[in-house]
Amino acid sequence: MNFDDFNTAIIALEDTILGGLSSQLKLAPKIRTQFSEELIALRNPKKAAVLALFYPDENNQTHFVLTLRATYKGAHSAQISFPGGKTAKKDSNLEETALRETFEEVGVFSDDIRIIRPISDAYIPPSNFLVTPFIGVTMQKPVFKKNYEVAHIIEILISDLLNDANITSKEMETSYMKKEEVPCFKLNNYIVWGATAMILSEIKDLLKQ
Repeated sequence: MNFDDFNTAIIALEDTILGGLSSQLKLAPKIRTQFSEELIALRNPKKAAVLALFYPDENNQTHFVLTLRATYKGAHSAQISFPGGKTAKKDSNLEETALRETFEEVGVFSDDIRIIRPISDAYIPPSNFLVTPFIGVTMQKPVFKKNYEVAHIIEILISDLLNDANITSKEMETSYMKKEEVPCFKLNNYIVWGATAMILSEIKDLLKQ
């Protein structure tokens, strides 16, 4: 998708009705479907925020950035995610969390980013985080600079996200999930699943409106 067309269309998303859970569950693992809003509230989840950052490449085609997490002892080791993380005491709100974490993880300055809107919160059962995603735009291709939390920066064409042929499923096994077939996106030969796929599913539905 041409970035000029995307930048025009993205403005309309400020007032578009969100797909919410119905959009997210299209790409949700079975474990996630077991958690109602009431049960999530009872678990008193920790707050976090991520940024879906869109930008043009050298050919004026629209991309967004994902990260491959570094390997560590934790629930989300070596997984694909948006730039983001948990709130810090110095953050005045969740938007500030998303912008701060984006700068820390991939080196994009907050002043270069225009936040379009937040979208639906995504709950992550294994780590008990409630994540607020924000859609943001920068008018030039960023010069990414990853920190120790990021093993690899992944730049995805938005046209690949919108292509239904890139939705698939894969048998997954983790420390908190036995072998289970989970829906996912295959983007740049990476398997994108879990909360990241759920957030992308809502973004995809928004853009296809």
